[in-house]
Formats: sequence, C-alpha cells, structure tokens
Amino acid sequence: MTKKLDDYDRALLAQLQRDASQSVDDLADRVALSRNACWRRVKRMEAEGIIRNRVAILDPAAVGLPLQVFVLIRTNDHSAAWLAAFRKAVREMPEITGAQRMTGDLDYVLRVRVADVQAYDRFYQRLIDKVQIADVSASFVMEDIKDTTALPL
Repeated sequence: MTKKLDDYDRALLAQLQRDASQSVDDLADRVALSRNACWRRVKRMEAEGIIRNRVAILDPAAVGLPLQVFVLIRTNDHSAAWLAAFRKAVREMPEITGAQRMTGDLDYVLRVRVADVQAYDRFYQRLIDKVQIADVSASFVMEDIKDTTALPL
C-alpha cells in the first residue's frame, strides 16, 4: 500500500536521501517548515516504514572492495526447500549486497562486491557449496555510470 505523501514529505525525503546526517534545523530550513513540524514528519515517516534506515554509504574501493559483479542464476529446483536454502545462503554471505528473484529466463540476480577476480572465485565456490545451482553466469562491472540509492520522488 502506497502511503500518502505531500510536497513537504517528498522534499524532506529528497533531502534525507542526499544527506541523512542533516540536523532537524537544517532540514527545516531547506524545506521551509518549522523545526517541530519537520521533526514530527520525519518521525511519522520512520514509524510508517517509509524511512527504513539511515546509513553511511561507503566508497567500495576505499574499503578494499572495488569489483562489483552481477551473478545471474538459473535453477532446476523451484521447491520451497531449495528456496529456503538459497535465501539462507544469501543472508549468510556478506559479499552479496543485493539479491532479486526474477521473471523471464533468469531465476535470480545477485549483486556482489569483492576485492578482485580471485575473491569472486572464492565467493563462487562457497555459494555452489551451499546450494545446488543449474547455471551461473557472472558479469564484471567495468564502469559505474550511475549508482545511487536515491529513489525518484
């Protein structure tokens, strides 16, 4: 269910997506609201789950994880048991920064961060040890043209 957002809510969310460390006073100034009204709106959106988290976004290269890999997975087993094992493996492997179940020819796409190709190979070996996969294909990112967490409001 889509929550009802007005222009002030959207402005606050846009500001928070740019910099979640802003003070309530700075946010209020930027969206032309009083400090209290701004604080109440942010708290409401947190309580409603519109704002899920406030995080620091790290530079992957600066923390030794410059290689991003998209891992394309097909499986022949679509049972509940296989899916439970796959979900468990995904949760346990910190290299996986995103995992989606897909329609079409692919079953799953994983977004993975590692140091280099050798680290990817170690990741791959651990993954196929945890869960049976029919086909795995990896695409290594050569250049990030756009990479954002900001949603279009």
